[in-house]
Amino acid sequence: MNDHAEVHSDPTGSAAPRIVVRHRLPWVIAAVIGVPLLVITLYAGLVLHWSYSQGARAGVLQKFSRKGWICKTWEGELAMTTVPGVAPTLWTFSVRDAHTAEQVGATLGRRVMLHYSEHRGVPTSCFGETSYFVDSVAVVP
Repeated sequence: MNDHAEVHSDPTGSAAPRIVVRHRLPWVIAAVIGVPLLVITLYAGLVLHWSYSQGARAGVLQKFSRKGWICKTWEGELAMTTVPGVAPTLWTFSVRDAHTAEQVGATLGRRVMLHYSEHRGVPTSCFGETSYFVDSVAVVP
């Protein structure tokens, strides 16, 4: 006999055996949905825990806002100038922590130094639109 069917005799005493089939469909559906969900969750946790690079960038904080339709994230723009009179290079970044977002927002329009960590391969934009996550800010005199 296979492992998903059983033969039972009828309690009324008739000679015809009755076959009862155990359905494994709920387990298969749970595995098909659960395993990929578990893999994606573990992968997201991994790439958000270990950073690819860390560093600091200085410039004038010119834009900072909370964006997103479903996943609201803090996104900013830093204007970095190397030579006066030359168009600045714009660097976009994300902030995950609400306390850090409050500190960054308070420095809007000022020259700042932002410390960041880069997390490549984040599977969704719900954590931030960029791969650069700012974790601290300091005003540059």
